[in-house]
Parts: sequence; structure tokens; C-alpha cells
Amino acid sequence: MNVTIPFEGIGASVRRKEDLRFLTGRGQYTDDLNRPGQLHAWVLRSPHAHARIERIDTAAAAAMPGVQAIYTGQDLAAAGLGGVPCGWQVTGKGGKVMAEPAHPVLALGKVRHVGDPVALVVAETRSQARDAAEAILVDYAPLAAATTIEAAIAPGAAALHDEAPGNICFDWEIGDAAATDAAFARAHKVVRFDTTNNRLVPNAMEPRAALGEYDPNSGEHTLWTTSQNPHVIRLLMGAFVLKVPEHKLRVVAPDVGGGFGSKIYHYAEEALVTWSAAQLKRPVKWTAERTESFISDAHGRDHVTHAELALDEEGRFLGLRVSTLANMGAYLSTFAPAVPTYLSATLLAGVYTTPAIHGQVKAVFTSTVPVDAYRGAGRPETTYLLERLVDVAAREMGMDRTEIRRKNFIRPDQFPYQTPVALQYDSGDYEATLRVALEAADFAGFEARRTEARARGKLRGIGISTYLEACGIAPSKLVGQLGARAGLYEVANIRVHPTGSVSVFTGTHSHGQGHETTFAQLVTEKLGVPFDQVEIVHGDTGKIPFGMGTYGSRSLAVGGTAMVKAMDKIIAKGKKIAAHLMEAAVEDIEFSDGQFRVAGTDRSKAFAEISMAAYVPHDYPIEELEPGLEETAFYDPKNFTFPGGCHICEVEIDPDTGEVAVVNFTACDDVGRVINPMIVEGQIQGGLAQGIGQALIEHTVYDGDGQLLSASFNDYAMPRAKDLPSFQVSTSTTLCTHNPLGVKGCGEVGAIGSPPAVINAVVDALRDHGVTHVEMPATPAKIWSIIHQGRGGADLPAAAE
Repeated sequence: MNVTIPFEGIGASVRRKEDLRFLTGRGQYTDDLNRPGQLHAWVLRSPHAHARIERIDTAAAAAMPGVQAIYTGQDLAAAGLGGVPCGWQVTGKGGKVMAEPAHPVLALGKVRHVGDPVALVVAETRSQARDAAEAILVDYAPLAAATTIEAAIAPGAAALHDEAPGNICFDWEIGDAAATDAAFARAHKVVRFDTTNNRLVPNAMEPRAALGEYDPNSGEHTLWTTSQNPHVIRLLMGAFVLKVPEHKLRVVAPDVGGGFGSKIYHYAEEALVTWSAAQLKRPVKWTAERTESFISDAHGRDHVTHAELALDEEGRFLGLRVSTLANMGAYLSTFAPAVPTYLSATLLAGVYTTPAIHGQVKAVFTSTVPVDAYRGAGRPETTYLLERLVDVAAREMGMDRTEIRRKNFIRPDQFPYQTPVALQYDSGDYEATLRVALEAADFAGFEARRTEARARGKLRGIGISTYLEACGIAPSKLVGQLGARAGLYEVANIRVHPTGSVSVFTGTHSHGQGHETTFAQLVTEKLGVPFDQVEIVHGDTGKIPFGMGTYGSRSLAVGGTAMVKAMDKIIAKGKKIAAHLMEAAVEDIEFSDGQFRVAGTDRSKAFAEISMAAYVPHDYPIEELEPGLEETAFYDPKNFTFPGGCHICEVEIDPDTGEVAVVNFTACDDVGRVINPMIVEGQIQGGLAQGIGQALIEHTVYDGDGQLLSASFNDYAMPRAKDLPSFQVSTSTTLCTHNPLGVKGCGEVGAIGSPPAVINAVVDALRDHGVTHVEMPATPAKIWSIIHQGRGGADLPAAAE
């Protein structure tokens, strides 16, 4: 009987092997874990945005039932704990290093945002810890708060940190100011644009959680945590906060229910439960409530930008000036300084051949939750700025939106393309993704749909975004020169077992992307091992060589390449074993489809035969080779990878309510080689949902006293199924030229390309009202005001009789 073996290698839409446990409730998340004798922690947080701490009285709380300990910032300082470190240092104009104020694990002397941790209560139960926290008496002396960039840099504004006069963290620039000035001097037209990229609150399904345990016999600390990069947490927490050597500190990230960047960073609670467990000699567990997450998890975006674009008579871009004020929040989170600088301003060329660019970034401390990388990390901010600016330029030049883009695209024959802002792109075809998207969206037929909508009393618009992003930050030498305090390589250990099954130990981490499936497909493709005989192990510093985790769409481009390099070593050793067994020269051994063959003959050995020979070396070249079949490889990329594409959004606005409905959304993305089309499509769709959410409904609102008014799902709107259309998603591929897989990254493209496409569509729908820009989010109240204010509704489209 013939048995058809399904194709499960590169290019196959293999169903995710993780889904069985996730969809049946068998996942193992941090909050699912419980240890014998476990205690529970509650963090008392500041109700003030800026205040001096005059006194903390814990006596009444300490006497409450179940309370085992209460710790304050003074206790931690006395114990010698360090502050939460920043992982990236930016050097600004004139070689001035950024201001880097201390970030205590528990507040010392002052609190600087609502939610700043003030004390830790550890008790027998969570409710006991919470009740005791509410009984702690803290005398605060309120100080003036500055929750906006403008307020923080205003003359006479209260300083959050003595080390940052005027609340400026750094003043940084990139590009050639003189060349840009010269370009503007000869411009036919200068287009100016101002915008604010709205602050967002990440909301993964799983709130953050941490569980610390200490073994007094071995002196080993173990932390289970909701993290995207356990080794980085171990490094930062061990070296800078707890001052524990690596071999005495194990960090485990089990299943993680979404991250989007917010679980990259080292947070205070991780250090608190690890340290307090050692003090009390009992495990300590903390899990955030959702509202607590709003005031403790790093926020995203929050840039205020002025841009100017110089064009010649034919609409070609001559020069670009950009000045950004970036909100850092109250402290520097792990990678915050890199976001508006090296992850954002270095992409100011976008997909265009702008010959002269100058960018400036001032980073500002405010009395708000710290801001850090959130899905896309700087690239959504720059893409939004560029793609809105290009639409404004098209209107002011009287040009078609597609024409102005095509006229300025980097052409395929120009790669590798050196931009004026440091980066060199290796491959791309922006005309191709635009062409595919325009056809799929029936762009040519849009005006008929606009007319039909107007007959129904609706306003219809269409918007385009042609974007580019950078993934897999690298190489380590370069980013080290730019201020990164960690390497950006990745590691893979491939362990082939005697019967030929394979365990892969990878330094990357999955928080919903399907790594256990995609990585197994790489092994199936490369080694010919059946898909169901491949195990992917990640998230445990006790098992994995030092790796850098998952963020910036680096998993396949960097982590996958490390796997390929390790498998190349496996194959090379296997060829030597096979040559010995088949009495052939190593040079004559070929390997494909799981078989080692002697070239030009019918002699072969299956992969499993070679692995068995490696572990049972009865007939083995023992003089030349060690037994076993296990290899490790580290990969440090030569460059970023550069996905790009075109997103087209079509909206319909109800002028009576201001509601914006996304009726069609088309995306054509170049993410390099696609390993699993189904997973890629899912990643893109998820990113589109987040991008549309930012464009239309998500917004973080503080009042003048620094209180977060949008601190729950009652006030912070999240996209729902009814807010989203059925997406049309496709890919158009150019391969990355500097990694063996040709992959580029797909995890963030949806969130990067979609916001400007949505707002461009909204502005297009409102064009007859003289609207040239709508700030995100384009909420119904905002749109209704734009339509009706001063017009009385007289010029609104009338529904057909």
C-alpha cells in the first residue's frame, strides 16, 4: 500500500502544533504555575504622578493576617540592590551622553508617575497582600506634574530628575544638515506637516506575572516570568539589580500569551519576587491585574513631529527635514532610547530615493508610564509620518498619489541602496507590491464605489501606504558602537537523538508566533526528519545557550539562520560518518531528503542510520570524530533585513455619527521567503488589527494632574471583530541577500503599514470638506466635529430618495 507523506517543509501551510494545547486550555502560563509553600505579592503603587515621599508607615499593615513581609525602597537600598538598568545609551549632539537617571526597583524619595511602585507586600494569600497594601500609610508631598511633552519642556516646568535639566534626556541628530539645507534652497515646492503619533497601551491576552523561588541548598534563584527574552532578563537582573552570578540565576519563560514588545523589558516585579523569595525562603508569586498593567507596563509611540519635504518641479523628492519630540515617560525603559533614534530616524528614507535627509530627536521625561518599543518600535512612527507627508505632497503638487510614489521609489536595479541615514537596503521591489495591491483592491474601480456610497448618504475614501521596515537589528559590532549594551546575535543548539529525532534549543522565544511549528519545518526541510519528530525548546536559561530572545521580527532571520548553521555542522559530521560506513571519500557524499548518498551510485544511508552510528559507535571513525551528533551555532547578522509592501485601506464614514468603517483592506507584503504561508498571513492580520486600532480607536489619555483616564477597557478602546473587515493578504517576494533562508520578517509589517493607509483613506473621504489631516485616533466624535463644525451639515451627501 502506498502511503502519501504530506509535505511539511518550507512553503507548507502546516497547522500549528502548539494550537492543541492552547485551544484546549492545556497551555502552561506563568500564572498557571504554583510552587509548594508559595506566598503571594502585591505592589503598592503611587496614586500621584509626581510627589515626594515624606514617610511610609507599614506598622498596621505588617500586623494584618497572613502578612510575612513588607519592603520599601529603603529596605532594598540597604540590602544593596541596584536600580532597573537601561539597555541602550544614546550619545547626542556634540558627543553629549544622554541623561540616565536612576530607576529604583521601589521608589526612593520621590514618585514620578501614577503606578510607580512604592512598597511590596508578601502574604499567605493574594487577597491578604492586597488588603495589607491598602493599610500602608504613605505621606506624599505632591509636586507639579508634566504629562505632555509640551508641558515638560515649558519654561519653569518641574524637573523629574536632577540629572535631566529641562526634562531633556538627549538631543540627537542624524543625516547631513548642510546637504539638506542646500536641497531645500533649490526646491520648487516645500511641503510642511505636523503630527502626533498617539500613545498606546499594549494589551496582551496574558497580563504580566512573575514567580520567584530560592533553593538555600544550592543558592540558586529561579524566576518564572512572562518574558520575550529570558537571557536578557537574567543578565540585566543578575548583574545590575540583584548582583547574582549567572550560574546561580535561572530564568524561565513558559507559554507567553502575547507580548508585542511589552514583555521584552526587565520590570521591577521580576526582581522583587526573586529577591523576596530568597529573603523569606519561600516562593513568591505576583500576577498583574489588567488595570495595574495599564499603569505598569511600558507604553508605546507618543512622538510629536514636524516634517518638511522639498520637491522639484516634477515631484521628485530633493530633501527631508524631520524634528521629533519623543516622550520617554518617567524613566528609561530597557530599549526606550533606541526607539525614536536608531529604530525610527534611520528609516526616514522609507522606500524613496530622497538624496538629502536630516533628522533631529529630543527625548523628554514626563510624569507618565515609561515608553518603550511596541509592535514595530519606531518604524510605525516613521512610516506614518512619511506616508501621510507623501499624500500631502501629492495634493499640494496636484499629482496622483500613486504617481508621486512611483516617481520616487528606489528601483530594483539600485540595490544594494545606501540611504542618507546610515542604513543600506539589500533588496526590494516596491513597484511590484504596489501593483499587486492596487489590482487586488480594485483601485481603478474605486470612484464608482465612492459615487454609490454618496447616493446612500455615506462618505467613502481610499488610502495607500507604501512602507519599509527594518528587522533583525544587527550586527553586534555596529549596534555596540551606537549604544546597545547587549549583542544582537542568536544561538541554536541542534541535538540529534540516536533514532534520528531532533531537539532544537533556540535562544529566541515564542509568544504566539508559532515558532514550534515554523522552526520544525526548517528542520524537516534541511535534515529530512519527519515534522512530528522535531522538538523545539525555548525560554529556559537552564537549558539554552545564551540567546537574545524575540523582538523586532528577528526570530527566523536571526534565530532561524543560527539553526541552519548548526544543521550545516550536523550534516558535515554526518557526511564523515556516512563516508566511513560506505567506504567512500567524504567529498563524494551528498545529502538530501534525509539520505546520505555516494554520488553516482545507489549506495545510501538514512539520516537515522547515521545518528544511530554516532551514538552506538561500533563501526565509527573514532580516531577522527567524537561520538554523538549535536552541534551549536551562533549567528550575528551582517545587516538588518528590510521587509516592505503596500497597504490599501477603503473606509466609509457615516456623517450623522462620524463612525468610520473599514470596508476593505488589502495588503501585499514582501517578507522574503515564506516558510509557512498560513502563519505569515496570521501574523500580518494580527498586525493589521493593531494598526487599525491605533488609527481609529486606541488612545492613552492623562489629565493635567497625571491621572491615567484611560486605565481600563471601559475607557481604552480595543479593536473588535466588528471593527475589522475580511483582509485580503498576499505576498510578493524578493529574497534577503545576506541570510541563507532569504527571510526578512513578518511580525510587525501589519502594524507598520496600516495606520497611514487608514488615515489617508479617512482624509480622502473628507476631501470635499477641505480636510487635509486628521490626527489618530480618528474617533467618531472627532470625525463628527470635523464634518459638522461651522458647516451645519449643509454640504453633506444626501441619501438617494
